[in-house]
Amino acid sequence: MLYFSRWKIISIFIVIIAGLVFAAPNLLSPQVREALPDWLPSKTMTLGLDLQGGSHILMQVDEPALREERLDTLQDDIRAILREAKIGYRFSKQGDQAILVNIRDPQDLPAAETALEPLTAPVSAGLFGQATVDEVEMSETSNGALLMELTNSGLRNSTSHAVTQSIEVIRKRIDELGTTEPVVQRQGDDRVLVQVPGLDDPQRLKDLIGQTAKLTFHMVSQEATAQEVLTGGGRAPPGTEILYEEDIDPPTPYLIERRALVDGESLTDAQAAFDQQTGEPIVTFRFDTKGATRFCQVTTANIGRPFAIVLDNSIISAPVIRDAICGGSGQISGNFTPDTANDLAVLLRAGALPAKLDFIEERTVGPGLGADSIEAGQTAAIVGAIAVVVFMVVAYGFLGVIANVALIANIGLIIGLLSIIGATLTLPGIAGIVLTMGMAVDSNVLIYERIREERRNGRNLIQSFDAGFKHALATILDANITTLIAAVILFYLGSGPIKGFAVTLAIGVVTTVFTAYTFTRLVVSVWVRRSRPTELPPRLMGIIPENTNIAFMKGRRFAFPASAAAVVASIVLFFAVSLNFGIDFKGGTLIEVQSHAGPANISEIRSTLGDLNIGDVQVQEFGSDTDVLIRVESQGISDNAEQSVEAKVRAALSDTYDFRRVEVVGPTVSGELARAGTIAVIAALLAIMVYIWLRFEWQFALGAVIATLHDVVLTIGMFAVLRLEFSLASIAAILTIVGYSLNDTVVVYDRVRENLRKYKKMAIPELLNMSINQMLSRTILTSVTTLLALFSLYFLGGEVLASFTFAMIFGVFVGTYSSIFVAAPVLILFKLRPGQVGASSVEAASPYGKVEESASKTTS
Repeated sequence: MLYFSRWKIISIFIVIIAGLVFAAPNLLSPQVREALPDWLPSKTMTLGLDLQGGSHILMQVDEPALREERLDTLQDDIRAILREAKIGYRFSKQGDQAILVNIRDPQDLPAAETALEPLTAPVSAGLFGQATVDEVEMSETSNGALLMELTNSGLRNSTSHAVTQSIEVIRKRIDELGTTEPVVQRQGDDRVLVQVPGLDDPQRLKDLIGQTAKLTFHMVSQEATAQEVLTGGGRAPPGTEILYEEDIDPPTPYLIERRALVDGESLTDAQAAFDQQTGEPIVTFRFDTKGATRFCQVTTANIGRPFAIVLDNSIISAPVIRDAICGGSGQISGNFTPDTANDLAVLLRAGALPAKLDFIEERTVGPGLGADSIEAGQTAAIVGAIAVVVFMVVAYGFLGVIANVALIANIGLIIGLLSIIGATLTLPGIAGIVLTMGMAVDSNVLIYERIREERRNGRNLIQSFDAGFKHALATILDANITTLIAAVILFYLGSGPIKGFAVTLAIGVVTTVFTAYTFTRLVVSVWVRRSRPTELPPRLMGIIPENTNIAFMKGRRFAFPASAAAVVASIVLFFAVSLNFGIDFKGGTLIEVQSHAGPANISEIRSTLGDLNIGDVQVQEFGSDTDVLIRVESQGISDNAEQSVEAKVRAALSDTYDFRRVEVVGPTVSGELARAGTIAVIAALLAIMVYIWLRFEWQFALGAVIATLHDVVLTIGMFAVLRLEFSLASIAAILTIVGYSLNDTVVVYDRVRENLRKYKKMAIPELLNMSINQMLSRTILTSVTTLLALFSLYFLGGEVLASFTFAMIFGVFVGTYSSIFVAAPVLILFKLRPGQVGASSVEAASPYGKVEESASKTTS
């Protein structure tokens, strides 16, 4: 195992050096990176929005509004066709996606069917229009009427097209803001994800991308006035409707013709300007040739009549046409400020959204909080790394130095790979790297402890090194694959920053196995050949006794009832008290603010927000006395209702507080996140159980799952008792605990399986005691290194990571306990016997012959 051919040595060093080279640009300033030669790597990790500040917004097509618009369009088409064919008709809507057309003269029914047939023609569908779909179906009812119905497949196609067109429109609007590297992409069938880094004004972003910006020009009706309709019962004449000019107080109603004479699709340009006579902000526009001609015709034919300029069903102004406007350009005046005039010009240039989009999730981080998060993450990472490095040197002496070199190579490979794939580094991602530092040395601990064990059992130094690496490999793979399974499931079912955590954790697992087994083995091989040591390097401090003989299985009589009581209590607390669910799972608004000067006045904030009539509001200090965390309950009405809460809070507090972080989750997304979190935990447990079942006997698989369920339930109980916020990050913590707990359990099980093959006559309780004692030093040392990293995160990583890290710390203690007092004793309960595990050639060479003989005498 210690022999390496020349090409293997070269290959290993090439991989390590390449990882460090690709990681290096992250340490350089942008100016230095730009000066690097083209052949050198210069790509760096992209900072997530939680680190550099910015907005993450998820929007969903308003399908009811889209369906209503398509139905209105269908009705207008039917009316135009039948009028042109001079066929009498009567309309009535059937449900929310069908129109019943009654033909007055039954003799005209065949002609009406023929005239309306083109509306049922298939339309193109799919990404490149390679397929067709029927949008409208026509059928004849029993009483001789025609039923024109929008199909579900047609509505889905309309939604898909609306998303595609919305992406282009939103991208054009955001480009007008001058931001760098915005992300606008489809998510699912009916959603658009928008991520804009480094934006200082998230409200302006929402105003720009959330407005449909459908501009139309309508004639004001002469059949009646708006006041006459409103006082006469509110029923407008056919083909008309009442809209309001809302920029004046009180809003002024107008009765306008429904049919738009000209619309915004004919615009070629729009610019903010100032009226030369009044100096007021205006928006100038210019039509294309077709639009200019139509606008000229309309204004020529209606001189002296008022016409309404309508934006999203709200009248901007309703001037009287004094002269024909045939130059192809015009201007829109209203109660504009320079900013609102500029924003309207941006909207008109980018074009209208094809459908109304609802905000269903928003997560905004101010640049100040992002900078603080980077500083906190860097400090936690540095302190955690120093603590782990010092501990390994204390625990293993020179071998600890080798482990630290491997750890540095490991971190370099992680950052290098993240840079190569262009991954986004988030705050939970930094936590993943720090956690990897603590868990990475586990593989080295496994190897070193096995080497020491082989040496104590009489092997010479070279044989001890060789056997240590050989026997530890299977355990390392089993232990890390379980964590990898949890990370993969978390990546596919998580979202946003949690995906960043899953990516760093998964990459860390792969690089850990490589550096701990391959690179460490190479360095040890070189050291052994050059130094020719005669004994293992001494520990600087004896942390764990070399040979322990603790009767753990005697404690199962107390541990089982205690664990069962704790599990039952956790379940009762979950149902009786419930968890303190965050907005990820129950919806609502979370806002972090910072006082402009001096400590924040929490009672004043609570009083101010209590007057806004926005439901239950929780206000608490967050980290320092200048920072405050505000939680507002879900409005429970619609996704848009949550947005109004943020606007009200911002208006009430913006004069005295900076808004550092805003998270808004509507009921749609919160329900989906709750389902995804539950599925993630269940899927992880099932996948890991299948893996362990394949690698071990069924008793081991069930025992591992029981121990892991024990850890998950107790962790949930801890959240219930301490009332910590349970969010999507908590699911990530639980899945990581699942991986860590199984890592610990698998290490013990692997030694139990090995001993079952060696000692076929030893009683199971005694064999389990021996196995746990053999792995005790590894269990404690790994827990200590992981806790060192986690404590640095908890105390130095900032308040955002505090509950996540605390859950992980709790999980390490519970996972260590369960691997000894739950997972191992369960094997006795399942009546595991040595004969059930296949024989191994390792038995013949076992150094434990005397122990086996004494064990057989004891049990005979």
